Amino acid sequence: MAYGARRIYPIDLATSKAVGVSLPFNGNAVFKLTYTTKEAIKTNLINFLLTGQGERVFNPGFGAGLRKFVFQQISTQGVSEIENYILSVIEKYFPNIQGVVQIQSTPDRNTILITITYSIVNTGINDTAQINLSNG
Repeated sequence: MAYGARRIYPIDLATSKAVGVSLPFNGNAVFKLTYTTKEAIKTNLINFLLTGQGERVFNPGFGAGLRKFVFQQISTQGVSEIENYILSVIEKYFPNIQGVVQIQSTPDRNTILITITYSIVNTGINDTAQINLSNG
């Protein structure tokens, strides 16, 4: 086995083949397609984090349900709890992603900005996903 070998997903080599569907659904034909593994993983990660458990038909265990944190008291301990929760679900459901979570909270506006900087193992792909949660 070669050490430091970079893994390239074969579907990324065909630039005209879609890999997945992007969110939100606002494309010209309802669905905006993703054409690279990088785009597909980012969309899947955001979709998973924003979907609540029991929300997905035929897969009630799918989702992290981050919206449940919107109505909790925003404190240093609460922010740390959210960071640890996000890292644990990413580790469990996305084992090929290694990430760092940073949270900026604005308690007077009940807003949480979650920034996930991650890399996909053995691919050399690095990306950032942002999720803005607010109850207003």
